[in-house]
Amino acid sequence: MPFEWVLALRFLREGHMQTALIVAGTTVGVAVIIFISALMNGLQASLAERTLSTQSHITVRAPDEAAMPVLDRAGQAVAAHIEPRVQRLRSIDQWERVFRELPAIPHVVDVSAIATGSGFAYRGNASKSIALIGVDPQRYRRIVKIEDKIKAGAYRIGPGEAMIGIELAHDLGAAVGDRIRVLSSENRDDVFRVTGIFDLGVRDLNRRWVIMPLRSAQSLLDLPGGVTHIDLTVDDIFSAEAVAQQIAARTGLTADSWMAINTQLLTAFKNQTMTTRTVRLFLILIVALGIASVLVVSVVQKQREIGILRAIGASPRRIMKVFLIQGGIVGGAGALMGSGLAALMIYGASFALRQDDGSALISGRIDASYYLSAAAVALLTGLLAAVAPARRAARLDPVEAIRYG
Repeated sequence: MPFEWVLALRFLREGHMQTALIVAGTTVGVAVIIFISALMNGLQASLAERTLSTQSHITVRAPDEAAMPVLDRAGQAVAAHIEPRVQRLRSIDQWERVFRELPAIPHVVDVSAIATGSGFAYRGNASKSIALIGVDPQRYRRIVKIEDKIKAGAYRIGPGEAMIGIELAHDLGAAVGDRIRVLSSENRDDVFRVTGIFDLGVRDLNRRWVIMPLRSAQSLLDLPGGVTHIDLTVDDIFSAEAVAQQIAARTGLTADSWMAINTQLLTAFKNQTMTTRTVRLFLILIVALGIASVLVVSVVQKQREIGILRAIGASPRRIMKVFLIQGGIVGGAGALMGSGLAALMIYGASFALRQDDGSALISGRIDASYYLSAAAVALLTGLLAAVAPARRAARLDPVEAIRYG
C-alpha cells in the first residue's frame, strides 16, 4: 500500500472518536439528501398525476379568428377601433393530416381527436348546462384514465351511449341505464343512455362533462367529419411546453401545454425544486465544515509527526496528499453508509407515508441516479473540505513543527 494511504489510515484510526463522529455526520447528511430528493419528487409526481389525470399534456386547436384592420392604398389603417371577433365553433382544418403527423414528433406518446362544445342535458323537468365531449373511446382512454374513475357502470361509449359526471348525475337524478336528452348549442338534440358515472375529482368537470362517441358529438355540433381539438400526451411532462411550441411552429395551429394553462401548478413545482436544492446546499455545507474542522484539528494534533516526516525528506506534496486521502475516505465512507441508511428510510417511508387513497407517497424503489449523485457530492465535498487543512500541513516548517508541536 502506498505510503500516503498507510499514513492517512493511521491518522484516522488514532483519532477514532473524531473520525467516527464526522463519518456519522456525513452518513446522515447523505441519507437526508437522498431522502429529501425522493420525497420531493414523490410529492411532485403525486401532484402532477392528480392534476393531469383529468387533462391532456398538450391540446392542439385551430387558431383564434382575428379581425383584420381595413387598410387604404398607402398601407395605413383606416379603422380607428377594431372590435375583437366572436370565436365560433369550428373544426381544425385538415385535421386528419395533422393527426397522422403528430405521433412522429419527438416525445409525443398518444394522440386523440376530440369534438367538444356546449349544450344542455335534460331529464324530466331537470336541465343542466353541459360540455359535450366527443371521443374515440380506445384512444381517449390513453389520454385521460377515465376507467380508473368510474364510480358506477362501466367505461363503454357506443352509439346512443354516454358517460356523465357524478355531480351531473345527482343534479339530473340519473343512474346507470337511464336516458338523458342532450341539446347542443347548434340547436340539435339526441337521446343517450347512461352507461357510466365517473368522478374526476374536480366538481366543475363532474357537473358538466358528458362523454359520448365522436360521431355523435360531430352531429350535435354540426361538425360533419370535423374535430375541435387534438389531445396529446408526452413521455416527460416537463417537456410539454417545448413540444407544444414545436407543434405550433410545424402546423400553424395553436398548441397549449399544461404548463401554460396551469401556471400556479408549475410555480408550485418550481418552488418545491428550489426548496430541495436549498436544503441540499445547506447539508453539503454542514458536511464540508465538519470534515474540514476535524482535519484542521488533526493537523494541529499531528504537527510534530508532520515535522518529523518533513525532516526525513517527505515532500509538501506527499503531506498534502495524506490529508486529501483522509477527506476522500471520510466522504466515501459517509456516501456508502448514507446510501444504505437512505435506502432503509425510503423503504420504511413507502409503508408509513400514505396518500388519501391509500397509495404510497413515495416508491420503495428509487432511481440509482439519486444514490450516485449523492455519493459523488459527498466524495467531492470530502476532498474539497480537505484542501485547506492539507495545504496548511504541507506549509508547516519542519523545525518549528518539531519544536512547538
